[in-house]
Amino acid sequence: MANSIAITLENFQQVILEESKTKLVLVDFWAQQIPESVELRDKLAIALTNVGDTILYATVDCETQGQIAQQFGIQGLPTAILVQDGQPLDGLTGPQTDESISEFLAKYLPKEQDTLLTQANELVAENKIAEALPVISQAYQLDNERADIKLVLANVYIQTGKVEEAEVLLNSIKMIDQNSDYKSLVAKLELANQAADSPEIQALEQQLQNDPDNIELQQKLAAQYSQVNRNDEALSILFLLVQKDGADMTSKDLLLDVLKSLPDGDALATKYRRKLYTLMY
Repeated sequence: MANSIAITLENFQQVILEESKTKLVLVDFWAQQIPESVELRDKLAIALTNVGDTILYATVDCETQGQIAQQFGIQGLPTAILVQDGQPLDGLTGPQTDESISEFLAKYLPKEQDTLLTQANELVAENKIAEALPVISQAYQLDNERADIKLVLANVYIQTGKVEEAEVLLNSIKMIDQNSDYKSLVAKLELANQAADSPEIQALEQQLQNDPDNIELQQKLAAQYSQVNRNDEALSILFLLVQKDGADMTSKDLLLDVLKSLPDGDALATKYRRKLYTLMY
């Protein structure tokens, strides 16, 4: 396996004291004359094949590196010790089944939701909000109690105009988890709510009340709605216009632009694409 190393006196300090500062190091002690230790070594090597950089697998051949085994106080084989920051964290002793090894490693390997959370944070940092939505949504489905996942999802919701969903999430976060990120998102949500009902939108809504059949006003209002992520209202207006007049290319183009702006798999986009398809065929 790529992420493994045999420990010697020469690299002991680098592996045990330095490498363990940035990742977990699983030190496996074995000797050829003890078949159980060889079996554990081989099982651990297989179990750690696809864990990436989370755990560095280090082996100690006790026949040639007895001093290292003595420094760890090893009294019998098979033995494997998990090291973090140069200190023993956990370990395995005696023969192990594949199941017991999996249970042991599961305590320290990142969960799927952790991986998804990291991916979502990276996408948000790159301002790829539409791509981040399905990723963080999947993490939330796997664990809907974690505040860190809720906060990222609420942030993505706000940036994609799902302010009601964001508000529900933020209201569900316990007081103990209401940190600076939470307070920042509450303020962000308030600004989103204010922007969603801007003076420009209010003025257009008033004009449209006085002139409800004005197509240009309806298109302008739909465009304004779309800019503040009130996409459901924008699509509703534009679809009705297209439904009334199939030759209204301005409304059709606006409707398609709004649909394109929505994330892949968005329920609202799916709903209106079906309606549009039904209208066309």
